[in-house]
Amino acid sequence: MTTEWTLREEELPVLPPHIVRPHVFAPDPGADGRRGGNTRPDSVLAVQEHLDNVIPALESLRGQAYHLAAWGEELARRLLRGQRLLAAGNGGSAAEAQHLTAELVGRFDGERVPFSAISLHAETSAVTAIANDYGFEELYARQVRAHGRSGDVLILLSTSGKSPNLLRAADVATRLNITTWALTGPAPNPLASRCDEAVTIQALSANAQEGHLIALHAMCRAFDAEVARRGRNAACTGSLP
Repeated sequence: MTTEWTLREEELPVLPPHIVRPHVFAPDPGADGRRGGNTRPDSVLAVQEHLDNVIPALESLRGQAYHLAAWGEELARRLLRGQRLLAAGNGGSAAEAQHLTAELVGRFDGERVPFSAISLHAETSAVTAIANDYGFEELYARQVRAHGRSGDVLILLSTSGKSPNLLRAADVATRLNITTWALTGPAPNPLASRCDEAVTIQALSANAQEGHLIALHAMCRAFDAEVARRGRNAACTGSLP
């Protein structure tokens, strides 16, 4: 026999008023205004250290600016020819993969035509079915076999570069003549080695993941610039170059 427990409203704890009021940040008397009056110094230090650690991620990306520009241009050329982008990652990297595909199917800055881009974690019924029937390590490989075509691009995001499901997806894509790009944390790592090309960010895991979003936006800028350039050429010549 099991007992179902319920909590009545009158049994909920009543918090003191000073806890439930919104926290108001005000500079300490005589302070420089950088710290809220009720904020713990160790919390501020933790935030400042995190922000300081963004700098290595940005510097790492600056050194690979030409690489990101090349990816954006190449992706534009392929998607304009009717090929597609597949994207995958786990956890926060899955969210960033979906961020990228949304920019392409929707738009980034300016108005343009939509492009085919699929985030492989986003179809929940397929994801749960594949993971249940074939195991989590086959999650993306099976979808690459289903959706990928020769000449497509598969971009794989991982701060560690060690996720087995991404490694298997890269192997399947290679056999299908799908170009593989890795966006990872510090190198060397297995995913960067397994893919055709990689942009690696030499930073702590959380900061590397923040750098990934900057990298994707930078790539989108190059993508849109190339699409616009080819659109102007098409207007002049009557066909896409």
